[in-house]
Amino acid sequence: MGKFYITTPIYYVNAEPHLGHAYTGIAADVLARWHREQGDQTFFLTGTDEHGVKNVRSAQAVGKTTEEFVKIQREKFQALYHTIGISNDAFIYTADQEKHWPGVIKLWQKLTEAGDLYKDIYKGMYCVGHEAFITEKDLVNGVCPDHNQKPEVIEEENYFFQLSKYAGRIRELIEKDEFVIAPVARKNEVLSFLKNDIADISFSRPSKDIPWGVPVPGDPEHTVYVWADALPNYLSALGYGSSDETAFQKFWPADIHLIGKDILRFHAVIWPAMLLSVGLPLPKKLFVHGMILSDGKKMSKTIGNVIHPDEIISEYGVEAFRYFLMREIPFGEDGDFTKTRFSEVYEGNLAHGLGNLVSRTSAMITKSFNGTLTRPSEDALVLVPTKRVLHHEVSAKKVFLEGENLSSYFVREVAVEFDRAMKEHRLTEALTIVSQFYGLLDGYIQDYEPYKLVKLNQEQAGHVLWNVAWHLVRSSALLAPFMPETAKHICDIFGVSTGERENPAFIKISASSALFPSKKKHEQKP
Repeated sequence: MGKFYITTPIYYVNAEPHLGHAYTGIAADVLARWHREQGDQTFFLTGTDEHGVKNVRSAQAVGKTTEEFVKIQREKFQALYHTIGISNDAFIYTADQEKHWPGVIKLWQKLTEAGDLYKDIYKGMYCVGHEAFITEKDLVNGVCPDHNQKPEVIEEENYFFQLSKYAGRIRELIEKDEFVIAPVARKNEVLSFLKNDIADISFSRPSKDIPWGVPVPGDPEHTVYVWADALPNYLSALGYGSSDETAFQKFWPADIHLIGKDILRFHAVIWPAMLLSVGLPLPKKLFVHGMILSDGKKMSKTIGNVIHPDEIISEYGVEAFRYFLMREIPFGEDGDFTKTRFSEVYEGNLAHGLGNLVSRTSAMITKSFNGTLTRPSEDALVLVPTKRVLHHEVSAKKVFLEGENLSSYFVREVAVEFDRAMKEHRLTEALTIVSQFYGLLDGYIQDYEPYKLVKLNQEQAGHVLWNVAWHLVRSSALLAPFMPETAKHICDIFGVSTGERENPAFIKISASSALFPSKKKHEQKP
């Protein structure tokens, strides 16, 4: 038994949660669920960033106090995660004075003790969307390309963090993969950035301008700002700075910080520098997923081209929503979301793929065997696939050995390859392996035709159907991190408890509605 600590970013609450937030949460949830199944003590953290100018201005725009506004918005994020089945162990938010502020204060004090904070006058351009100072080279035609807004020009006294002091050390750790950044393209992006002269960064704003936030310890005329407040959430959620740091001692360092590429530099440069300054271990891995594009453009609350998860979930359900995001958006790359493509995947892969396979198999067992099959002997399970099954959606490297049965193939090729993909965080590939196995099972039925075989040899037809039903149940364990309710539903349909997947004594069909009802009229296979 090991430990596994995974985090999502904490999200700004200045606008509604959207598809991108759901995607990150589901990806983290898949990994957390899988590690729990492996027996690892798992801590899965998510939350909201409730300080900053954006939230203050958004509250003013709707005529609410900032505190009222962020609470309403926080609850929307919590509601979304409940809806899509996120199994987080904690939800941190930066306005929580009891749980979050002590960690921020302790980290600030440690940075001060290390001699890495100092006051200076800053004059420059400030992007409200990024909640950060930017330079001329970050602009395109005078505006921030991510938020399509001109930066504000600000001159004020701030506390600065000596980021420049740690740039060289961070570069060494990344080059040696002691601080892992994946995919490799993101690693190279950070290394390229670190070749430049790295400037110190502002860690505070005057409290007269920004009263909403954590006061700087010992200097209430300043407010701890943005990354000095937001990034410590990964520590404060574990009790860092509180009277009980047991969880912090147990779970830190994080095994994976899962983030989007728009906040890569903050997590790959500023955060490790802060940790080096105070003598804390760095996260083991920073995994940077791609963006979900809408009509080829990045989804942005500022631009207003977001897609709301409820639009999809209300029509197709949560499990299909989770499936599509993990299967069709290549993990670690950008992907485009359209309702047309969603409908195609739903109909092809789920309604007339997995759903139809489960329905047909259970119907044949009900019709020909009164809904009950007893586990046959091992010898009876050796039904050598013929050429059609042999080549059904199986690559050249994944073919049946002569005389090999379906069970040994599942263990050797499907389960092993799935586990390898999950360990390497290749989520899209892992789910594809399971989906292709369903295609193989469908080919197995088409090849042996148990609906015809039962008239000639009922016993052998029962063996064929046992093989398919058992492996639908068996493979549901692989599906469970991605589609937990579907995985359980499959077991329920075939009358097998989740604890008996590997060695059930009986298959006993229960009455059940379709897993994924078709939204279109199609002929069902016999």
